[in-house]
Amino acid sequence: MESFIHSLQALDPFLIYVAVFSIAFVENVFPPFPSDVIVVFAGSLIGVGQTGFIETLLLATLGSTLGFVVMYKIGDWFGDTILEKGKIKFIPVDAVMKVEAWFKRYGYWLIVANRFLAGTRAAVSFFAGMSELDLAKTTGLSLVSALVWNAILVSAGWYLGQHWEKIGFYLNTYSEIVTGILIVVAFVLVIRYFYNKNNGRKAS
Repeated sequence: MESFIHSLQALDPFLIYVAVFSIAFVENVFPPFPSDVIVVFAGSLIGVGQTGFIETLLLATLGSTLGFVVMYKIGDWFGDTILEKGKIKFIPVDAVMKVEAWFKRYGYWLIVANRFLAGTRAAVSFFAGMSELDLAKTTGLSLVSALVWNAILVSAGWYLGQHWEKIGFYLNTYSEIVTGILIVVAFVLVIRYFYNKNNGRKAS
């Protein structure tokens, strides 16, 4: 990946923009993918005039938003078939229904935070579609979330310049912390689900 990133520096600015847009899109559909690092790198080229701040920010944001919408539509069209009909054996159908109901209640808040939740972006968009959240509102919120996050990344790359690689450490650390927290939360919810299920059986 490091050699790929450095190879981008030799490309025409137009091709760098294409790479930023494409990788931001792919990361939402086929995670995990290091789109954040690519956006930071593109931001680092602003100082030498190889890329522009607005162009980089807009293309990264559009790629992220389009990828989000694609996963939303996959969840909308195929979510019930994939999950409720037992295509994934280890996920109970009733648990899926509870997640869907919970998502309908709190999903828009998750969409706002979506870009800041490393490792969950595709899952959030998938469940947003499966829960049939309003597409226009979902798209707008995902665009705002991506715009703010990418503005931070592009600004960091521009500020750090040739030392842009330093942010990779912080992004990895941030990702690990967020992922760890999410795993703990998911584990607690699973334990709570089975605990309540067993208590329900005993009560009956």
